Amino acid sequence: MKNSKIAIIGGGNLGAAIAEGLIKSKFILPQHITVTRRNVDVLKPLQLLGVSVTSDNKEAIQNSDVVIVALKPYNVKEVLESLRGDFQSSRHIVISVVTGVLLKDLGAIIDHGVPLFRAMPNTAIAIQESVTCLCHHGASGEQVNYVTELFGKLGVSINIDEKLMDAATVLGACGIAYALRFIRASTQGGIEIGFDAKTANLIAAQTVKGAAELLLRLNRHPEEEIDKVTTPKGCTIAGLNEMEHQGFSSSLIKGICTSFEKIGQ
Repeated sequence: MKNSKIAIIGGGNLGAAIAEGLIKSKFILPQHITVTRRNVDVLKPLQLLGVSVTSDNKEAIQNSDVVIVALKPYNVKEVLESLRGDFQSSRHIVISVVTGVLLKDLGAIIDHGVPLFRAMPNTAIAIQESVTCLCHHGASGEQVNYVTELFGKLGVSINIDEKLMDAATVLGACGIAYALRFIRASTQGGIEIGFDAKTANLIAAQTVKGAAELLLRLNRHPEEEIDKVTTPKGCTIAGLNEMEHQGFSSSLIKGICTSFEKIGQ
């Protein structure tokens, strides 16, 4: 599996970001990646890195071992059905990064006993800082390890049950927007108390980054770190309590649950 060649069917923002991340991480040589798109001129930056680019999906699949499907949801069935005869269960594994396309849907389209994976990354994959949730069907242990390592090179990869993929989309993919909205609000507060916008944004963003790293590197619960900065009668606890009085945690939880309800419609 280690020296497998990868085809990325759909060279949009996500497909291109995956290719760039895999190259930067040295997971694979550029010449072992093929990216497809109707307008190949858009893929010129990847081509300059040594990636093969083509508008021929059949050729890309026939010359690869791992096929990453990064199409728009409304294109998946049409495109993959036209390629059905090109997949070989003895050779290929297929990884879909398409929102809302179930493993059973992929199996019904490809219908060759090909090992199938679903991956749900977020937009931080562009800088190799994504959290990517994975599930699979018909894959061997070696194949699961390979795909886990592949997305591990693009951030953090977590294997979950498929029934949790919608929840993963909300918490991990939509969650980027929630975190950015927090940073924006913090920046606005920083401006109100005296900072210029650029400095306030830098302080807010770096503070959130540092807070996240404390939890990830030290394997801590958020409350452990909160307790360290909430001294009796201090300004931190006063601010936190006011935010809670205004519904801070409640509104965030409600927002996550509302997104989850929406994605299931």
